[in-house]
Amino acid sequence: MSISQQHAALSSGQSSARALAEAALASAQQHAGLNALITVNARQALARAEQLDRAGDFTHPLAGIPCAHKDLFCTTGVLTSCGSKMLANFVPPYSATIVEKLAEAGAVSIGKTNMDEFAMGSSNESSYFGPVRNPWDLTRVPGGSSGGSAALVAARVLPFATASDTGGSIRQPAAFCGVTGLKPSYGRVSRYGMVAFASSLDQAGVIATSAEDCAEVLQVMAGFDPRDATSVDIEVPNYRAELVQAPANLRIGIPRFAFAEGLDGGVRNATQSALRVFEQMGATLVDIDLAHAEAAIPAYYVIAPCEASSNLARFDGVRYGHRCADPASLIDLYERSRAEGFGAEVQRRILIGSYALSAGYFDAYYLRAQRVRRLIAQGFAQAFASVDLIAMPTTPSVAFKLGEKSADPLSLYLADVYTVAVNLAGLPAISVPAGFSEGLPVGLQLIGPGFSESRILAAAHAFQLRTDWHLQAPNASAANSGTQS
Repeated sequence: MSISQQHAALSSGQSSARALAEAALASAQQHAGLNALITVNARQALARAEQLDRAGDFTHPLAGIPCAHKDLFCTTGVLTSCGSKMLANFVPPYSATIVEKLAEAGAVSIGKTNMDEFAMGSSNESSYFGPVRNPWDLTRVPGGSSGGSAALVAARVLPFATASDTGGSIRQPAAFCGVTGLKPSYGRVSRYGMVAFASSLDQAGVIATSAEDCAEVLQVMAGFDPRDATSVDIEVPNYRAELVQAPANLRIGIPRFAFAEGLDGGVRNATQSALRVFEQMGATLVDIDLAHAEAAIPAYYVIAPCEASSNLARFDGVRYGHRCADPASLIDLYERSRAEGFGAEVQRRILIGSYALSAGYFDAYYLRAQRVRRLIAQGFAQAFASVDLIAMPTTPSVAFKLGEKSADPLSLYLADVYTVAVNLAGLPAISVPAGFSEGLPVGLQLIGPGFSESRILAAAHAFQLRTDWHLQAPNASAANSGTQS
């Protein structure tokens, strides 16, 4: 059931918070083959659900609704590993702001979702706890880094899960798993308590079955947080009320580069069919040239590793996290703790970032990438001077096979070709299910100007009222048995 359906069942007395929590936990166990959860909090979830039942107040739309948190959001007294051996024993003494806000609204967390290590990856194969599997086909990846969250929602274990997006890590797994993923504007949702990968790019968001459910969750998550220096102090709209106010006569920009060489034919056809739905709704499609978009991948893969190498310097085996056994010296402690605690992809990005930030290369790489970033943001601004939204495929292909791109990092990085520019510009974007290719989901991405979440949510909701792609679910028996669906 969707959030609204579960809320109606709770409000009418047809169900209880405990019953919903028990159902979610049972479904998570049935889908254990997805490897989508790192930690299951059954005892805490049931205790919280019983507390809500005793109070009997389900006025808030999220009260009693089961969910899960991506394992980079700190949770008091609960393991927060970031999918890494480095933090495989880290239990934080505080919770992230969005965890606190959702708990205050009455949402019931059943656990922490699996993810690419420190959110670095596009396939959810770099996790220390093993890869997550796509519920549509267990031989394929769910996308990353929020693959665990996307897989749980796609398998209908939960109506929503929290996620984060640094270069597409909400939208890409949402597309691969056939669910809806919302990446808000940078600064719209607090980053306090979210373990950092690249601080100027990371943004907390949500994966759910529909744009309507994303709006319900964003309503709670959004808002200024004085504990987060990047949080923006502006009014939060009523996303639920504005969901039905899709602007008439939308002008939707279609970037030419997004339909050039490299786009899978099936994805192209599904995306174009989805865009025709918008035309039937009265929208005008306008071909645009998104200036400097082709430079987004190289700029991102300089900036993100540079910030990662700085952020991950704190994990040194001294204060918390993994520590090597019997170090011979302080240098040996640092070297072996980091070599043992970090996986190959994280080490690769730390090395790239450290190199680009080093004396003699800082100007040539990092500063130049930041200049390109500014040009990309200006390109979006120029485009939004003539269009209301920008639409394009979320990914260039459907979900690929597990292990298919493991030996070729550059090929894996190119899976983010349509998503990273949004993070570089700090814009909001949403991926909605838009059809199938090769029997696997295809995502359509809608991008808006800064802090226009209401606009993209309303457009996505209007699209989902006229299509049923978001209602399609994978074959449960195939997902449970571990065979291809």
